[in-house]
Formats: sequence, C-alpha cells, structure tokens
Amino acid sequence: MVGLTKPVKPTPTESPATGRALTEPAQTEAPTGSPDPGSTAATAALTEALAAEYAAIFAYGPIGVKLDDELAEAAREAEAAHRARRDALILAFAADGVDPPAAEASYALPFEVTGAADALRLAVLVEERVAAVWRAALAASDGTTRAEALDALVDAALRAAGWRAAAGAAPATVPFPGTV
Repeated sequence: MVGLTKPVKPTPTESPATGRALTEPAQTEAPTGSPDPGSTAATAALTEALAAEYAAIFAYGPIGVKLDDELAEAAREAEAAHRARRDALILAFAADGVDPPAAEASYALPFEVTGAADALRLAVLVEERVAAVWRAALAASDGTTRAEALDALVDAALRAAGWRAAAGAAPATVPFPGTV
C-alpha cells in the first residue's frame, strides 16, 4: 500500500511505484535470512511505510475538522505523530544515501467524511492500514530498523484502539494489529 487513500494521480487505483491497489495493505514476502536494514527489501518496506505516513498525514486534515474539542486534539496529536515518523524516515533514507519518494500532490479519501462518525471510521482505517504497512516492514528488517518498525506498529495499533473506543466500537482492540 502506497497510501491509505487513492491518489488523484496518476491513476485512481494503482500506485505509480508498485502497481498495487492503494487501498490494500502492503505485502512483503518473509525473508529467508536476517536482512540488512539497508537491503533492497528493507528499503522497499520503508518506502511503503513512508508513503503510508504521507497518506495518514493527509487524511488527518478532514478527520480533525469533523471532530469536536478533545477528539480534534487527539487527531492533531495523531497527525503530529505521523509527521514525526515521516521525518524520521526521510532522515534515515538520507543517512543511507537513498532519495526518499515524495508525497503525492493530493489523495482521494476512500469515502466522504461528512461528520464525526465518518471521521472516526476514517481514523480507524488510517491507523489499521498504517499498522499493516509497519507490520510488513518487520519481516524485511532487523536490528534498530526492526525495533523502530515495531514501535510504529504498536503506536498505530494503540491509536486505532483509541479511535475505535471513541466511536463506541466493541471490542476496541484487535488480536493481531496490522492484519487488515
């Protein structure tokens, strides 16, 4: 998954980088050994994670404006967390001498956000899809990169649980976060 939402360009259904549908979680084959964090598989997984973070940042704009007070603040905090992950990934790519991909110019949301219920549903979807991308990154990484991917997966799972609870969904947690 390059993003949580379909980009307005270049096609409405596929990622220009991977050709996969943008609303599907990224799938990474399990490696046969312990891959190097700078390996092609790790770089590809982290590129997918960066794209998911870009899309999450975009999605929190429409989410936040449909929520009131405390939930709007939670949306701002979630967006800030995704911005921090994005920035860390960009710095990691730069440190490895890899040019990070740029964000899409715009994203189309998977459904119209007309009120708080839609905003909460989108927030859950955003975090579930981000968790799925980071879960896939676990298989392609090791060492510090793997620990960072696990932290990102846990953070997204916790935010998704918080959004489910705010929406009144039961149960608020899922048994295996990141398996959209």
